[in-house]
Amino acid sequence: MSSTQITAEPGSPKAVNSRGRVIVASLIGTTVEFYDFYVYATAAVLVFPALFFPNQNETTQLLSSFAVFGVAFVARPLGSIVFGHFGDKFGRKGTLVASLLTMGIATFLIGCLP
Repeated sequence: MSSTQITAEPGSPKAVNSRGRVIVASLIGTTVEFYDFYVYATAAVLVFPALFFPNQNETTQLLSSFAVFGVAFVARPLGSIVFGHFGDKFGRKGTLVASLLTMGIATFLIGCLP
């Protein structure tokens, strides 16, 4: 059984996508994402029930607010399945651009609401 080893020439720059950089980037992204969920969860208890569901009783307001929060936990895995498939099929860069455009357009449209 033969094997081929590829070694970098002395003095050549290290690989840009080192394992450490990927771990740090993943840690930062995950931290920001879960901070966002924590802030929303806090607001879902304290602010959103009376703000978004004013015509219901307190229990229904709170449950409705948590239902909206729960949709995000269903949407995240579904989005990763869909965009993961497209990333494998069409390439990661184009899929990343498409997902960022989708999020940007959705954020813009939310900002346009009265």
